Amino acid sequence: MKHLRAVNKYFRKYKWRLLLGIFFVTVSNYFGILAPQVTGYVVDKVQEKMQQLSGEMPAAETTVKGTRAEYDPLVNVFISELESRIQNHDFTWLVMVCGITLLALALLRGLFMFFMRQSLIVMSRFIEYDQKNEIYEHYQKLDTDFYKTHSTGDLMSRMAEDVSRVRMYTGPALMYFTNLVILIGFSLFYMFKKNWELTIYVLLPLPILAITIYIVNTIIHRRSEHIQSQLSNLTTNAQESYSGIRVIKSFVQEKNMEHFFEQNSEAYKKSAVNLAKLEAIYFPAIALLIGLSTLLTIFIGGMYHISNPGSITIGTITEFVVYINMLTFPVSSIGWVASMVQRASASQKRLNEFLDTQPTIRNIPNPVHTDLDGVIEFRRVDFTYPHSGIEALKDFSLKLPKGSKIAVIGKTGSGKSTIAQLLLRMYDPGSGSILINGTDIREMDMRELRKQISYVPQDVFLFSDTIRGNIAFGLDEVTETMVETAARQASVASEIARFPAGYDTAVGERGVTLSGGQKQRVSIARALIKDPSIVIFDDCLSAVDTRTEKEIIGNLYQYLKDKTAIIITHRIFSLFSFDAIVVLEGGKIVEKGTHETLLLRNGYYAEMYRKQQEQEENED
Repeated sequence: MKHLRAVNKYFRKYKWRLLLGIFFVTVSNYFGILAPQVTGYVVDKVQEKMQQLSGEMPAAETTVKGTRAEYDPLVNVFISELESRIQNHDFTWLVMVCGITLLALALLRGLFMFFMRQSLIVMSRFIEYDQKNEIYEHYQKLDTDFYKTHSTGDLMSRMAEDVSRVRMYTGPALMYFTNLVILIGFSLFYMFKKNWELTIYVLLPLPILAITIYIVNTIIHRRSEHIQSQLSNLTTNAQESYSGIRVIKSFVQEKNMEHFFEQNSEAYKKSAVNLAKLEAIYFPAIALLIGLSTLLTIFIGGMYHISNPGSITIGTITEFVVYINMLTFPVSSIGWVASMVQRASASQKRLNEFLDTQPTIRNIPNPVHTDLDGVIEFRRVDFTYPHSGIEALKDFSLKLPKGSKIAVIGKTGSGKSTIAQLLLRMYDPGSGSILINGTDIREMDMRELRKQISYVPQDVFLFSDTIRGNIAFGLDEVTETMVETAARQASVASEIARFPAGYDTAVGERGVTLSGGQKQRVSIARALIKDPSIVIFDDCLSAVDTRTEKEIIGNLYQYLKDKTAIIITHRIFSLFSFDAIVVLEGGKIVEKGTHETLLLRNGYYAEMYRKQQEQEENED
């Protein structure tokens, strides 16, 4: 239960709905609890009439009972009104009026039950909405390293399945529990008031019920937590299969993946069935104990009535039986409510694990707000990836003047992409600092920093949207002209024009309907449309042909005229006039200079250039 304290803030937020719901529960049960008293009164009157007709009780000795202290004040008023008018009507009239009264009480109880559900169940939907938004917002705050160590399927399972189970606690479980407490409170009050001895006998099975609930709930909680974990694994397995369906089909691994999923599904099924079996024993056991209370009421009440008819009337026994029948569903729902609470507790524990995770990359109090002018400096930066321990950069120092164009070249794993990740504050350096405009980026507002930098990642990601939507993704307001200009600069406009729907073409999940080169160029257009002062291209031309590459480079040369640009690549762009070319190896700068000076040195860069030239000649 301690894990569910996290949702108390939502109860405080919707306190008026909660209080109104509790009020409706109280009123509904109040009208419900009047029915047994009216029923008991009618049965006593019928018994008196039968005794009178049989001669066991002469009419002169018939005691017409007035108000009774054991009845509710409203019932007493009703009885007084009836008995003041019964002299002018026959006995059938009394029974009919009582029957209509019971119907009216049932209708009133149902009306307020409707209001109760409208208050508490609707409140739980609001809480579900708020909680999903909170989780989604928190997910977006978590840093890159978090997403490298947690699967997407697990994240989705927690937001969907776990939040849904918590809603069962904030809605149905809360409603049924409140209803149970209030109904039992009303019932016990009037039962003790009516006959405390019979009430004690009726309550004898309850300690057994309490012990049963405690033992079974402990088992349910443990199994529920295990089941939720298995469901998360199952969701992860399915999500990865759907995302990688082309790889699965190309390697003809459908059967193997199906077998793997079936194994996970079988484990989940067994756990769920075992829990269902436990609950299948639990609920009938509670019903048995409630039935035992009914038998005790009739047996012991009957014995008292036979030995001393004045101590307990048939009406009293009837009233107690009606009380017990009223309590049947609420008491039997104890197990259901307990199961929902335990499952919600297990789910909220899983949610809290992520909600309590604080991002390592976040703003400092009162961050600096500034417009970036493009002056960038890396000062003796060291960085090691926390999830793998790989040392990506070692004593890395580099200064980029405003408007400069820098190429970063190196083999895979040399640390090229790490430069972009650090500049965007996806990670923070282990030591050293990165400055823009002379200010450490850790002191800047993170949102403003990223808004003023355009980034084309190495791993292109397009959303399940139109081409227009993907190009305009980084801007709040955008015109058709801006989208088309960005597409032309990225050398993809002519291909978009050939699509039947043009810029309204849906690209599918992750851009699946486009080729690799088209996806890269749409990604480039998305970066260019922002028109920032700093642009980072991370190996973004690997999927385009040589002719298109030259066209894009030509467009970029004009676009980047007044901007600071870092172009990370494993290829050499000899047609692009870089202010400096930085060659990385093992996280360190091994060469630095212009294209001409590096060729004259005849080192690592010159060797790369010769190999690239030979490869292009062979392709031609």
